[in-house]
Amino acid sequence: MPRRYTVDHAKGVLDVEWPLFGEMARALALKVARSDYDPQLIVGIATSGVIPGAVVAAIHNREFRAMTVSRRSDDEQVRETPHVLGSVPPQARGRRVLVVDETCDTGDTLRLAVAACVNTGATDVRSAVCFRTGPYEPDYHALATESTIVLPWDREILVDGELIPNPLYADAREALSPYRS
Repeated sequence: MPRRYTVDHAKGVLDVEWPLFGEMARALALKVARSDYDPQLIVGIATSGVIPGAVVAAIHNREFRAMTVSRRSDDEQVRETPHVLGSVPPQARGRRVLVVDETCDTGDTLRLAVAACVNTGATDVRSAVCFRTGPYEPDYHALATESTIVLPWDREILVDGELIPNPLYADAREALSPYRS
């Protein structure tokens, strides 16, 4: 399922600022560290999963690589299901791999990335996300919420050299407006 832009007002909006996102990535790294799993390679799902993936890799002092799994095609059309674009890092072969993304709802992207790593020859692949927003349960998550999430890099977009509020999140901004000055 593509990222949610509309708001279920009963579930609200989680407007994530950069410091909170950093703490969520840190909490995710700690959850993995406190488990029985010791990944040898961290793979971040591009584009947004590379940020928490790099943080987890740095905290664990492990090698980091990225792979692209997306619902967007080259012409920016949004597909119903994600596809692996490019290849799985060859460093995954014969290693324990932690696949990291920023959010997870249906698990379509994570399942595809995990399967691709297994098919490449990774020995033990687990999944981790900062925000679990739906029914799919990755191996690790920092926070579970049903709220619509607005991530720091999605809040604004560049148009004609100026940052403007991202129109895709108009509903979320409206829901947050009573709390903003």
